[in-house]
Amino acid sequence: MLMFLVFISFDYSVIFEFVFFNVQSSSIVMTFLLDWMSLLFCSFVFFISSMVVYYSYDYMSGDLTIDRFILLVIMFVASMMLMILSPNLVSILLGWDGLGLVSYCLVIYYQNFKSFNAGMLTFLTNRIGDVALLISIGWLFNYGGWNYVFWLDILKVDNDYSLISFLVIIACMTKSAQIPFSSWLPAAMAAPTPVSSLVHSSTLVTAGVYLLIRFFNCFVDQALYFLLFFSSLTMFMAGLGANYEYDLKKIVAMSTLSQLGLMISILSMGEYYLSFFHLLVHALFKALLFMCSGNFIHGFLDCQDIRYMGGLVNFMPLSCSFFNICNLSLCGIPFFSGFYSKDLIIEVLSMEFLNFYIYLVFLVSTGLTISYTFRLLYYSLMGDYNYISAGCISDSSTYMVNGMGGLIFFVLVSGSLLSWLIFPTPYFICLPVLFKLMVLLIIILGSFLGYYFSKMDFVHLCLYLNMLVSFSFLGSMWNMPYFSTVGLMFYPLKLGFSFYKFIDLGWSENFGGYKLFILMKRSSLLMQFLYFNNLKIYLLMLSFLMVFFLMFYI
Repeated sequence: MLMFLVFISFDYSVIFEFVFFNVQSSSIVMTFLLDWMSLLFCSFVFFISSMVVYYSYDYMSGDLTIDRFILLVIMFVASMMLMILSPNLVSILLGWDGLGLVSYCLVIYYQNFKSFNAGMLTFLTNRIGDVALLISIGWLFNYGGWNYVFWLDILKVDNDYSLISFLVIIACMTKSAQIPFSSWLPAAMAAPTPVSSLVHSSTLVTAGVYLLIRFFNCFVDQALYFLLFFSSLTMFMAGLGANYEYDLKKIVAMSTLSQLGLMISILSMGEYYLSFFHLLVHALFKALLFMCSGNFIHGFLDCQDIRYMGGLVNFMPLSCSFFNICNLSLCGIPFFSGFYSKDLIIEVLSMEFLNFYIYLVFLVSTGLTISYTFRLLYYSLMGDYNYISAGCISDSSTYMVNGMGGLIFFVLVSGSLLSWLIFPTPYFICLPVLFKLMVLLIIILGSFLGYYFSKMDFVHLCLYLNMLVSFSFLGSMWNMPYFSTVGLMFYPLKLGFSFYKFIDLGWSENFGGYKLFILMKRSSLLMQFLYFNNLKIYLLMLSFLMVFFLMFYI
């Protein structure tokens, strides 16, 4: 953080090159780029991961292999560091692939059927992005080097380079779970909660946004329009799906997906500084939000259904205070940290020359964010206690409370601090009064919508809104898991079983290897019979020979 203050004050950028060895005219070099953006993001990743590791000592206290868990988390953070500090596409791929591999190990940490399925879905979806990066590495051979920072401004006008920018966009969409690659993000909630806190705040899902920010100068307008459409759709879909979800961790995961769509949308409009600003602010309060959720789940003996919760403010006042602050910051309530980035994003959007669709999607998605947040607060913090008497709910856990307490100060002040540091020149927002008040109006409407819909009985609400059919559609992310997982895997696997049954075990067996095996077996049985009865056969042939001689010579 101190290096960041020095670098942003004097506008420094430093590139380190470590030469491992030279072979003839080829050299193997590891390159690191230090500028204010990479240093600031590194400081956030280190700080959040240290709090998460400290928190994990209590949350994972009953685990027999906690040392392995901590080592996996450290490998995860190291992969993220390699990705952040690399201006070289090959070393970025090492960090990128390391994130995918270690995330697979962490998602399947609780070894059961659901975790294995979720881990395989996470890993295979991220492999699509890895392949896109590999192709872009091969395409960069045309330009004589893999240090993409040297080529961004020059090659924006090159038509061939647009292929690389498109491949980078595909890679970032898979890592940041944009439509149509969104189904892995809620599935990855099978991982332990400290991992979810790290993944959804500053490491795995933010790697795609960070790479988009780094590559921003080379994107052509068509690529940005493509990105804007899918990211805005993701933001709307995630906000809508979270209002139908009852799993606590999946609600918070959907909110991460919605915020990722917001970051990429504003980036595709050209405001990548705003995207980076919201990325950092969101990392802090989302990490704390997951840690508070983990504390609730830990107290509820691993129950994650929000319908069993209620009245938590009476049992866990400190955790509920942290939880409330993070949720209000997520909503963009004025003068919380999320307000400084979210309000600025929507006001800059209001000054953009874009169509009514984008403006409407942004405002409706913001309203849906506030709706599911107040719905979550209603189910968990208000009302009566709905769980069994075996729940051991309290704020007595020292490590967990200290881990959360280390983040709360920065959650409160990070918005204003970063706005002064990243934007030393003030923005001038010139909007009509109705446009300025639109954000506050959306916040009020969304909060009332979430609160009153939560109070109504859900069956009556569905009948009232005629949404019994659409509940399964909206609650399952627009049936995306069926298209991206079940639809892609079930029918090819069924076809493969048919091939296996009728060809591998059918015609190819009867006329191929199995037929050859039968023929060889028969011939070997004959040879085996001759081998075991060689003495009898010898004596029999000898007797035949003697009879032959007796017949013709006597």
